[in-house]
Amino acid sequence: MGDPRRPRRTYSKPRSPWRSDQLAQELYLLGSYGLRNKRELWKAQSQLSSIRKQARRLLAASAEVRAREEGKLIDSLLKKGLLSTGMILDDVLSLSVEDMLSRRLQTVIYKRGSAVSPLQARQLIVHRHVKIGDRIVSVPGYHVTADDEKKIVLTGGIGIPTPAEPKQEPAQAAAAPAPETSEPQAK
Repeated sequence: MGDPRRPRRTYSKPRSPWRSDQLAQELYLLGSYGLRNKRELWKAQSQLSSIRKQARRLLAASAEVRAREEGKLIDSLLKKGLLSTGMILDDVLSLSVEDMLSRRLQTVIYKRGSAVSPLQARQLIVHRHVKIGDRIVSVPGYHVTADDEKKIVLTGGIGIPTPAEPKQEPAQAAAAPAPETSEPQAK
């Protein structure tokens, strides 16, 4: 059962953490998806790894086991929003980490245009300005299902900041006629 004060890790670290190409790829993903640290990236990689492992196991299984279990796996991935309709088991193997990261609540809010950057989307979530249905979600890594995506609402009038009023150009201000007065000007 394990010690409740020491929960099990939900990610695995890379085998060779200091390869330059891997470091560059991780840094790119951290910046483009607004992740706080590499642990969030490693969690997504571990989840993807387990999904792909299930798909490989099903491809190697007998025909009756595959027929029984294949539909379950594809239906669960459809509900999670990772696959679209009409995809087969081979398409599960072509999923990437970007597909997993794009289903995070933080990324969904940014892609909808409700935030200017992924970091602002994260701030909106952490400050409890995001509701899914009737409940407030304050976890940026929340996995948004296909059904939940339609129910996302920003609360408190928070949204894309509107641009300031356009300033009048100095040339336009000078070209505008001055208001006329009825009194003649004395010299």
